[in-house]
Amino acid sequence: MWLDRLWQGVIDTFLMVGVSSLIALILGIPLAVILVTSGKGGIFEAPNVNRVLGAFVNIFRSVPFLILMVALIPFTRLIVGTTYGVWAAVVPLTIASTPFFARIAEVSLREVDHGLIEAAQAMGCRRWHIVWHVLLPEALPGIVGGFTITIVTMINSSAMAGAIGAGGLGDIAYRYGYQRFDTQVMLTVIVLLVILVAVIQLGGDRLALRLNKR
Repeated sequence: MWLDRLWQGVIDTFLMVGVSSLIALILGIPLAVILVTSGKGGIFEAPNVNRVLGAFVNIFRSVPFLILMVALIPFTRLIVGTTYGVWAAVVPLTIASTPFFARIAEVSLREVDHGLIEAAQAMGCRRWHIVWHVLLPEALPGIVGGFTITIVTMINSSAMAGAIGAGGLGDIAYRYGYQRFDTQVMLTVIVLLVILVAVIQLGGDRLALRLNKR
């Protein structure tokens, strides 16, 4: 019974983090590209767009996850029809992680050697070709590293969400560990989370190292 409950908690955590991280990846990279290319001196320079989008990203990135989760309750109910359970946690997790990852990816894109961009422009490459064939490939190792950090952060946030009814390992730690004063449950969940984070961090670091051609 206990092992079944623990296994279900692991599955719920994977589901929450997996779906949220996938959406954050799909939305975060375009956001980062727009932030970089629309800035001063960018290949799609648009200062007004850059300022508005940058302010939008900063607002959501600066709100603590617990407060954001509570503030988004009406929106979460509108999207998934409930404010309780795994799918209800996906909404705030996605909204919190997307701007976080976008800023990390933005830093990696800005570190691309500007000489490569100028060389591509001199060769007559179109601006979108520069994005696809210069910016993104050169920044890929940093983006992978940033995405790894994002996933680790989301695991921490999912545990927090689980403590207020989202399910997952956080829910088990709170309901069966904290509320029942069961130290063994708390330690088991902590060990599982540490292992999960360590495996993801190691895998992400190795992938980023393999992609780094410098």
